[in-house]
Amino acid sequence: MRFRVNREDRRPNILLITCDQLRSDYLGCYGADFMQTPNIDALAAEGRVYENAYSPNPVCIPARMGLLTGLGCRHHQFYDNRWAPDAPPLSYKLPTFPRILSDSGYDTCAVGKMHFQPERRASGFDHFFAMEEGPSSREADSYLQFLKEQGYGRVQSVHGVRHCLYMQPQRSLLPEALHGSRWVADRSIQYLDEQRGRRPFLLWTSFIHPHPPFDAPDEWAEMYAGKLPAPAVPKTPLGLLAEENKTLGDLADDASLQRMRELYAACVSYCDHQVGRIVEKLKELELYDDTLILFTSDHGEMLGDLGTYQKFLPYDPSCKVPFVLRWPQRVGAGERDPRFVDLYDILPTFLDAAGAEYPDVYDLPGESVFGEGVKDRRYQYAEHQQGSKRWCMLRDERYKYVYSYGDDEQLFDMAADPQETENLLCGGGTPEMRAVADRLRQRLIRYEARYGLKGGIVNGDFAKRPRYQPSLYWEENFPPFVRSLVREGEREELDDMLDEVLWAIQKEPTSKPAQTHARDILLRAGYAKERVDALMERAKAQGNG
Repeated sequence: MRFRVNREDRRPNILLITCDQLRSDYLGCYGADFMQTPNIDALAAEGRVYENAYSPNPVCIPARMGLLTGLGCRHHQFYDNRWAPDAPPLSYKLPTFPRILSDSGYDTCAVGKMHFQPERRASGFDHFFAMEEGPSSREADSYLQFLKEQGYGRVQSVHGVRHCLYMQPQRSLLPEALHGSRWVADRSIQYLDEQRGRRPFLLWTSFIHPHPPFDAPDEWAEMYAGKLPAPAVPKTPLGLLAEENKTLGDLADDASLQRMRELYAACVSYCDHQVGRIVEKLKELELYDDTLILFTSDHGEMLGDLGTYQKFLPYDPSCKVPFVLRWPQRVGAGERDPRFVDLYDILPTFLDAAGAEYPDVYDLPGESVFGEGVKDRRYQYAEHQQGSKRWCMLRDERYKYVYSYGDDEQLFDMAADPQETENLLCGGGTPEMRAVADRLRQRLIRYEARYGLKGGIVNGDFAKRPRYQPSLYWEENFPPFVRSLVREGEREELDDMLDEVLWAIQKEPTSKPAQTHARDILLRAGYAKERVDALMERAKAQGNG
């Protein structure tokens, strides 16, 4: 039975699939022989793998704003995750690729985590089905509404316990059939089934996983037990921002660290399974070969490598991402491309494929991957933050140079030391390495002057700023949607948060809240000392001590 709609507009459908916080070296097609990612690997085998793809600002909101607009924080103003009341909204003046494609006749749909500021306004999607990590209200989040309809409106930690178990081993509080990653695939499949290629579509399918918490479903949680490599260990001191980053893991011991890595891998494979389901729907509808499919991520995850966690660092586990492109009309099967690409290339690539014009005169740092233009793909630039906390990075085929406005320089030999364990400028460096650093430094100044935050380059050199003072901190974000529950009885129906903590770790004995900062976090949140003490005793009694 043929489902394919016969339409006059022969432009390709576009399917953008993103996993949040997915480093490229946790996919089989990027050499991870310990991983099981058959569906993403199949896309790679039928398309092109970009072996050196980067996030130009490796944090959720800046990366996604850059992907959406094709521009850096100089223009969209998100140099870091900014959710405070004084955070700027995305300017209506900045064109976005969904808006451009919608204006040119595409049906545009977003499913899953978008993390825009603001979320829906100005983005350009005709259909928007949100599933955010920390939604402001149940009414603003399609997934929370779905859970309530399914009888699970009582669950607070729908994406895992964030506040006192953020990176600690835990399990999903929901059945597999209702898990967030499953829902993103289900809703994407529903859209495809309803749309059926009536006109060309842009679908952005966006998974939260493997972003922490790594709350894998029970059915997938043991997939990598005892099968993962140990974290990389640094040989020279790290930068100040990396030292600040170390507390984010808040893990009890090495066993907990390794188990956390296993659950991260399980979340990756669970997302891969969902990708396969979406691909099967495209094939069923006979839309597969008419669809440009791009699989990527907003940034990576340090995952304990170099003793660090999360993102926002210039090292490859944080800022190197997958970039797998399948489109038979322009891309051959099994291609590997070693040139540098980044998230800024996505907007011009999509416009190129759709035959749409960019409607403004902004100096776009990216370029379509289908053309040979002015972008010099021998170099890769990235940036993060402002003031003394700001760093910018430039790498070529061999070396990576990092300039920190409030810290010392770093240089890594990416061929001899791909895990970035040794800063070659530590202690001053050899004359040869100093010469390499100076060469990249001068070119980085030009990139920073053109694309970085204004004021960073003064009289042809980096602006002088005070030395950065690290500030240690832990994840303490409780579900914000709970504060917006205003109907009578809604809050009383919720599960007890301390019970959710126990339920999440009851099958993960390496999680030991009494040996982390969980107690302090809960006390600062206003829980009575007696209740917190009782929680710690209950955790020990169930094997988490």
